[in-house]
Amino acid sequence: MTDFNRSILPDAVRSNGATPNPWWANAVVYQIYPRSFQDTNGDGIGDLKGITSRLDYLADLGVDVVWLSPVYRSPQDDNGYDISDYQDIDPLFGTLEDMDELLAEAHRRGLKIVMDLVVNHTSDEHAWFQASRDKDDPHADWYWWRPARPGHEPGTPGAEPNRWGSYFGGSAWQYDPKRGEYYLHQFSRKQPDLNWENPEVRKAVYRMMNWWMDRGIDGFRMDVITLISKHLDSHGRLPGEVDSELSEGEIGEEGYTNASPFCSDGPRLDEFLAEMRREVFEGREGYMNVGEAPGITPERNEFITDPKNGELDMLFLFDHVGIDQEGSKWNTVPFEVRNLRTRLAAQQEAVKDAGWASLFFCNHDQPRVVSRWGDDTDRESRELGAKAFGMLLHMHRGTPYIYEGEELGMTNAHFTSLDQYRDLEAINAYRQRVEEARCQSPESMMAALALIGRDNARTPMQWDASRYAGFTAPDAAAEPWIGVNPNHVEINAAEEFDDPDSVYGFYKKLIAMRHDSATVATGEWNLLAADDEQVYAFTRTSGDDTILVVVNLTDKSAGLPGEVAELLGDGVAESQTLLSTYDVAHSVKSIARGELARWEGVVIQL
Repeated sequence: MTDFNRSILPDAVRSNGATPNPWWANAVVYQIYPRSFQDTNGDGIGDLKGITSRLDYLADLGVDVVWLSPVYRSPQDDNGYDISDYQDIDPLFGTLEDMDELLAEAHRRGLKIVMDLVVNHTSDEHAWFQASRDKDDPHADWYWWRPARPGHEPGTPGAEPNRWGSYFGGSAWQYDPKRGEYYLHQFSRKQPDLNWENPEVRKAVYRMMNWWMDRGIDGFRMDVITLISKHLDSHGRLPGEVDSELSEGEIGEEGYTNASPFCSDGPRLDEFLAEMRREVFEGREGYMNVGEAPGITPERNEFITDPKNGELDMLFLFDHVGIDQEGSKWNTVPFEVRNLRTRLAAQQEAVKDAGWASLFFCNHDQPRVVSRWGDDTDRESRELGAKAFGMLLHMHRGTPYIYEGEELGMTNAHFTSLDQYRDLEAINAYRQRVEEARCQSPESMMAALALIGRDNARTPMQWDASRYAGFTAPDAAAEPWIGVNPNHVEINAAEEFDDPDSVYGFYKKLIAMRHDSATVATGEWNLLAADDEQVYAFTRTSGDDTILVVVNLTDKSAGLPGEVAELLGDGVAESQTLLSTYDVAHSVKSIARGELARWEGVVIQL
C-alpha cells in the first residue's frame, strides 16, 4: 500500500531521471474493469460500491495504485470507452457520491485511484458532438467533419472523404444526414474523434481533467492518447482527401487503407502533451499519469517519459503484445521466446538513461497471458506458467501493472460460439473478415477470438466457487453481463488467499520485492543469453548489489544458458535463492544439474 508498505527510494538511486525519485518508481498498479469486478445490486454488472467492498483484498495483495477503466456516463457501445458526460458517473456503476466514497476509503488504506481518460474521442451522444452537427454552432469544428467526395452521392459507398478503415471494422467515416457531412471515427461509429487542432477542444479537456484532480483522484491512464495528433498536408487536408498532398497508402485485405501511420505519434503530439502537463499537472504532487501509446517506438517512449520534456510519466507500448500476430491482429502465429525478449529488451534499453517503462502482459484489451503464451490445460501447468510470466514481468525495470485476476492465474474464457462474445471489436471483426471481405475462414476467426479476443479478459472476477464466482449473488435477479468462466470452481481468490504457494501468494512476494529492493525497482537491466530459444535471463544491478533472473518460458525442460552457468560458477546456495516458481530447494537442485524444469524461474542473489 502506498506510504505504508513501500520503502522510500534514496536520491542516490536513479529512476527516471527526476530528483527526487517519483513515488511511483517502486509502486505496483492494479487495473480494475469495473463491470466485471464486483456486482453489489444484482443487475449483473459490477459497480463502484463493489470495488469499495474489495479494497481490503487489494491492500492485502500490496498494490499501491488502482486504475479504473471508464465509469463515466456512457451509452456503453464500447463498454464505457464512449463517454457522453465526463463529469458524471454512469448509473450502471453508481453515483458521484459512490465515487467520492471509493476515493476516501482507498486513500484511508494508502491506495491511490487513477481514472481512465478517453479524449481522443467521445460518444456521439456527448453534448459536444450533438452541437457540432450544426455547422453554425461554436462546436462545429470540435470533430473531424468532411464533405462527401465530389461526384458521389453522400452516404453511399465510395463517397467517404478517404478510404481509411476503422480499427473496429468497416470505414472510419460515418455520414451524418443532419450536418450533411462525414465524421471521422477510428474506432466505433459511435466514437467520433475529437479535433485536437482546435484550442477550444483542448481547453475543455483540461478543465474537465482539473475538475477530477480537484475532486481527489490521483491521476489518469490516457486511452489511445498518442492518436490525438493527425498528419495534415500544408492546406490542412488529411491523407487521401481530394487534392491532398499526402497519400493514404495501399488498400488492405479488408478493403480499406490503414489510418494508423497518419494518426499515431502525429506532428503535434509532444506539443499537446506538454501543454496538458502545464495546464493540469504542474504544481500538483502525488499524482501519476500513463498514456496508452499505439504507434510509439521505444525510442519515442524515452523522449515522452523523460522528465525534462514535461510530457507523461509512463506509456504503454504494444510492440511486445503483437509478437503472435502477423499482418492482421486476427492472423495469429506461435509464441516464441526470442521474439518477446527482443521487444522487451528494446523497451528496457531505450530508457536506461532517461524515461521510464510500463510493464504489462494483460489488460482489458489483451487476453490472459497464461492461456495466450503459457499452458492452461491442467492445474500444475497453469500455476507454473502464471508464476513464470509474473516473475519475468515484475523483475524488469519499470512500473508493473496487474490486471484483475492475473494474480490468481485466471485463464481465457474458452468461448466456442460467437453469441458468447460481447465485445464490439470481436463481433465487428467477424462480420468484416468472415462475412464481408471473406479474407478469413469462420474456423480460423473463431480460433483467433478464443486466443486473443478482448472478452477473454472481461469475464467476471473469480472470487469464490459459488454459482457466479462471487461476482454477484448466486440468487441474483440478473445473470452476469458476460459468462462466468466455468473454471472458477478451481481458480478463485478464496481458494488461493491463504495459500503462500498459490499464484496469489507468489504475486504478493513479487510486489514486496519491488517495494523493498532498490535493485528490483530501479537497478540497471542487462540481458543475458540473447539467442536462447527457451530461457529468458537478465541481471539487475544497483551499486554493489546484483541479482540474476532466469526463466524457462516453455513447457519443456531447458539447459541453463552458458552465460548464466558461468555467472553461477559452482552452483547456488538456498540462501541466495530469493524466489522460485517451484520452491527454493527444487531450483537449487535444477541449477546444480545445469537445467531448468518446465516453466521454472528463479531469482538469485549474486
